[in-house]
Amino acid sequence: MKTELLEVEVKERFSLKKFMLSLGPGIITAALVFGPSKMTITSKLGADYGYSLLWIVALAIFFMVIFTSIGARIGVASKKSLLNTIRDKWGNKVAIAIGLGMFFVTTSFQAGNSVGVGLAVAEITGTSQVLWIIVFNVIGIGLLFFKSFYKILEKLMIILVGVMLFSFVTTLFLVKPNLQEVTVGFLKPSVPIGSLGLVIAFFASCFSIVGAFYQSYLVQERIKLNPEIVEKKSNSITGILILGIMSAIVLICAAAVLNTQGLKVNSASDMAKAIEPLFGNYASALFLIGLFGASFSSLVGNATVGGTLIGDALGYGSELNSKPVKAAIALVMIFGAAIAIIFGKLPLELIVFAQSVTIFLVPFIGVAMFAISIDAKIMGKYKNTKSATVFAFIGLLILVFLAFSNVKELFY
Repeated sequence: MKTELLEVEVKERFSLKKFMLSLGPGIITAALVFGPSKMTITSKLGADYGYSLLWIVALAIFFMVIFTSIGARIGVASKKSLLNTIRDKWGNKVAIAIGLGMFFVTTSFQAGNSVGVGLAVAEITGTSQVLWIIVFNVIGIGLLFFKSFYKILEKLMIILVGVMLFSFVTTLFLVKPNLQEVTVGFLKPSVPIGSLGLVIAFFASCFSIVGAFYQSYLVQERIKLNPEIVEKKSNSITGILILGIMSAIVLICAAAVLNTQGLKVNSASDMAKAIEPLFGNYASALFLIGLFGASFSSLVGNATVGGTLIGDALGYGSELNSKPVKAAIALVMIFGAAIAIIFGKLPLELIVFAQSVTIFLVPFIGVAMFAISIDAKIMGKYKNTKSATVFAFIGLLILVFLAFSNVKELFY
């Protein structure tokens, strides 16, 4: 009897381990997308417009789920990396252009991640922001020296997402939002006057084609290390739903705390400052811990995306244990840290501008993913279903619409 119970317990543990490992790629994508820049923009949406833009979170997450699932299926279906598949289909110049574009996009956001991680710890400890920027970038680069970087990355992201969820959910209970207004915000879409620029920036960051694109690489990396785990549709969806939950919670907290007091947001840490007089030092520190989790996960994850894709674009491969790829990842971290230290705290306008500019690049990446996902020769049984094709096409139309809207918003 005892032997049977022991066997059941071992099987349950193994199943739980397999389940957690299967979620790895989706959790990593959620963690690298949910950074300090996104927290700042989401906080500003809530602070300036209350609960009225919660529907944007649901819409962006829906299309992020569609494209992340496409990225995962491409990763399973193709024995080659996504950039190499693009190279075979459209030529070397297109692959290099996309790889370079993504490298510059990730590098431009890396400074914000460095500022976020330095600011969060500096606020909690009352010490120098520059010190912590250096410390955590050194730690991030140090992780590259481990033999299996993917396994370290996976475990780190799962832990940090857990920290963020705990911090933000606890903060949500403290602020006690108006549930009726929350429901209206989800169910009655509206775009308040003056909000379009922020809406575009939020949509570009939450519906992250770069993150969805990189999902194919993460799935292939996970398959190499744990081939016994069968990739399921739900594996990717779970991580992206967590991304949506965290985004919604930050917006709701900002609406409940900042909007009701008429306070403005210049950085994600402003939320912590606003919470402190109402709920005390512990509540403020709790939110800053969440900000740290968001910043450090993005600092490592974002650099990994940029380094992997530039390595693959230039013909050095995409394996995370490859020395050229690790060197490129370290380079992204060094650039980000240097910009953060030289220029200090980045203004909100620069963050919003950087987020918005990515919308020019992502329609081209989205089109490439879409074209591959409906190609039966490449995808086989993993080819898009009719419903996935329809929703993906609608997502592409939205990205193109946002790109044109962005031109008008930025230049006119």
